[in-house]
Amino acid sequence: MPSDTFVTAALAGLIGFLLGYLLRRYVAEARIKSAEEAARRIIADGQKEAEAKKREAIVEAKDEAFRLKREAEREIREQRAELQRLERRVVQREESLERKSESQEQRDRALAQREQEIVKAREEASALAARQQQELERISSLTSEQAREQLLKQVDEQVRSDALQIVKKVENEAREDADRRAREIIALAIQRCAADHTADVTVSVVPLPNDDMKGRIIGREGRNIRTLEGLTGVDFIIDDTPEAVTLSSFDPIRREIAKLALEKLIADGRIHPARIEEMVEKSQRELDQRIKEEGERAAFEAGVHGLHPEEVKLLGRLRFRYSYGQNILQHSVEVALLGGLLAGYLDADVQITKRAGLLHDIGKALTHEVEGTHIAIGVDICRRYHESPEVLNAIAYHHGEEEAKYIEAILVAAADAISGSRPGARKETAELYVKRLENLERIATSFTGVEKAYAIQAGREVRVIVKPGEVDDLTAQALARNLAKKIEEELEYPGQIKVTVLRETRVIEYAR
Repeated sequence: MPSDTFVTAALAGLIGFLLGYLLRRYVAEARIKSAEEAARRIIADGQKEAEAKKREAIVEAKDEAFRLKREAEREIREQRAELQRLERRVVQREESLERKSESQEQRDRALAQREQEIVKAREEASALAARQQQELERISSLTSEQAREQLLKQVDEQVRSDALQIVKKVENEAREDADRRAREIIALAIQRCAADHTADVTVSVVPLPNDDMKGRIIGREGRNIRTLEGLTGVDFIIDDTPEAVTLSSFDPIRREIAKLALEKLIADGRIHPARIEEMVEKSQRELDQRIKEEGERAAFEAGVHGLHPEEVKLLGRLRFRYSYGQNILQHSVEVALLGGLLAGYLDADVQITKRAGLLHDIGKALTHEVEGTHIAIGVDICRRYHESPEVLNAIAYHHGEEEAKYIEAILVAAADAISGSRPGARKETAELYVKRLENLERIATSFTGVEKAYAIQAGREVRVIVKPGEVDDLTAQALARNLAKKIEEELEYPGQIKVTVLRETRVIEYAR
């Protein structure tokens, strides 16, 4: 019985297994069939879609081919039309060239005929000229070469005379125009720049509160005055002048220090060697500061900036220097302003001209201490502080020690002459003035051929009358140059001196 149950269970299990297997196989086959159908549908859809895209691509390709064909046909039509136009132009040009060729042939024939006529006329003219020449030679008793030379000589003389007249006229007009323009520019510059002038002083006078102060200044056995003179290097002149002490020194800086120190001692009342030494040192410091301020003021008035501090100090020292009664610092400022105005009128560099004008006499600040002319000293100073070549050339040129390389140098020299020579700028004693006039006339009459010489316009011009038989026009020009050069070498004078040489020829005849 149990075995039957086992067999039954085994059969049931086997049947279940078979049924499960068959069921799974059925399900798998169903799925495979479904997948195959889905694949067939996908393939069919893909084929349909591919066919559709293929048809669309074919349509588009046909459209593009049609469009390209139309464009090609249009371009072909345009090229054909252009070729037709070119052909028409070529045909027209060929026709035009043919017409021109015919016209040129006609002109060539006409020119050939004209040339033959010209040759014939030239031969006739040559024959006529030969006959005329023979007749002229017979009448004038001159050959053709002699007549040509005579005619050329007459024409040459006439042309030279006319050319000299034209040149002289142009020179006179140019000179008059240049003089007029120069006068206008200088007048405008002077009108716009007016500076005060200061009289030169060689001594300083210090007023005293009373004559008793003279004894205190001298001190016991003269120790105070010796101390003052030793520390300042100035001569203290105490004479019968009431309530005054005169200070004398060639160096204005030392004279100013002595004056300040003496004024402080008089105000303080304590005058002894130690106090004197203290006051001299204090005056020295005050004057140094004043010199610096004067230099800064001058640079500001002239409109010049960027100067080296040592240049400013040297400019300040010029406040105590004079030339023919004119203060050098004020003169330098005036030259800077005048030069700047002239440069503005002539389109030159205004700033360089002003700078050169302000520094042109800076060498005079050290002429008492350094050997050499103030020109050489000034050039050396400005070169040391890296001034521009234009400034150095202007300093060297304004007294003729170097040729002018820049227009600014010429303007500075002109401004220097204007500032030094205009009325009231400088003064001379009557004795020096008369002596200078006599020297001018003496130098002028020392030349051969000079008949008379006159110094006129306060010594600004020397007029020389020469003997016409001994001095011709060219010699007169050389005489003027040599006389000017000799005056520059032998005389000292402010500004410039004009040399005028007059040559007059007189022809006298008597009618009897």
